[in-house]
Amino acid sequence: MLSIENLIASVLQKILPICIFRHIPRFYYTINSVRFKIFPRPSMFKETAKAKPRRLIEGFFDKYCHGYGVDIGYGGDLLVPGCLGWDIEDGDSHYLGKLDDEQFDFVYSSHLLEHLDNPELAILNWWRVLKPGGYLILYLPDRDLFEKRKTLPSKISLDHKHYFLLERDEPPHTIGIIPFLKRNIKNFEIVYAKTCGDNCANKVQKLRNSTEYSIEVVVEKIRSRDSHDDQY
Repeated sequence: MLSIENLIASVLQKILPICIFRHIPRFYYTINSVRFKIFPRPSMFKETAKAKPRRLIEGFFDKYCHGYGVDIGYGGDLLVPGCLGWDIEDGDSHYLGKLDDEQFDFVYSSHLLEHLDNPELAILNWWRVLKPGGYLILYLPDRDLFEKRKTLPSKISLDHKHYFLLERDEPPHTIGIIPFLKRNIKNFEIVYAKTCGDNCANKVQKLRNSTEYSIEVVVEKIRSRDSHDDQY
């Protein structure tokens, strides 16, 4: 199903020159960066909220969301009360320039990495602000379940710059999240990595028609040794 964003985009594409049309996402984010400095973000039911019933059943919050965390690109759909919500009005998610090294017990991001020009740079800085012993939690749209296509542009979002699979790269458009992590960060262990599709949907999600169609990866930052999880 096309999002409202893309329904509007399909109309604009017919009436605007391509040189103007391709700048629409940047314009949209610029407007929001000003808007939400003035007005608070409203609460939204988005991908993180979809995953909450499953995560409650699995004990996800008790295991991985202790202490003080940050939700990068939260969009009004905060992972847990009390964690810091970071979005475009706070600064560039590639850099997290206002945030200190090893500041957070957990770092979470849902459906953001696919929007970023340089995911390698972003993951380095997300890792930078995470304390040793803390958890990096990535939640990403699965290409085959969410996008259902192998080449850009995305039919889901005008601004998607990459697709994601769990275990394998398929250049030029698809990044395998496990090999991506192994290329870009050190001192880590993958606690788990899985695809959440119809197999993960519980009764609440099925009733709400809110199946996740996403990849979920939890990575622990190891304190004092280089380690990669050999099971992946």
